[in-house]
Amino acid sequence: MPLLAVPPVEGVTGTRLKVARGDYSFAVDAGAQGTIALMGATLVPSGSIILAGYIEVTTQLTSGGAATIAVQVEGAGDIVAATAVASWTAGRKNVLPAFTTGSVTAATSVKTTAARDISIVIATADLTAGVFKVVLFYHDAQTP
Repeated sequence: MPLLAVPPVEGVTGTRLKVARGDYSFAVDAGAQGTIALMGATLVPSGSIILAGYIEVTTQLTSGGAATIAVQVEGAGDIVAATAVASWTAGRKNVLPAFTTGSVTAATSVKTTAARDISIVIATADLTAGVFKVVLFYHDAQTP
């Protein structure tokens, strides 16, 4: 018996739920203080609501000083507030609202007002090593 092609039902399958991923590698991006765009393009559409996500650190971040790293999409530190480099150890980390705990609520979601990139902000001192990826799950209001 052939399989029937059944279109996804909105609200049941979440056809508007999307994933955005940004990668950081000290070898590629360096570690100077400032803002680094991780995706290189504005891939999170305007009007999207970021619901959840995680960071996977594969090589611990290090610094010659007391560096902090924040992750943002819409505004300063909205994905991860500035967090000390010592906390960026290998493994998966929560995002929204905090690096150590996470819960999905309306208050912790982030809504974009324009197409945005995932960016990190390095402050206080330069990074000297590290590799991680940021994975965000968002509702794309633009997809029919």
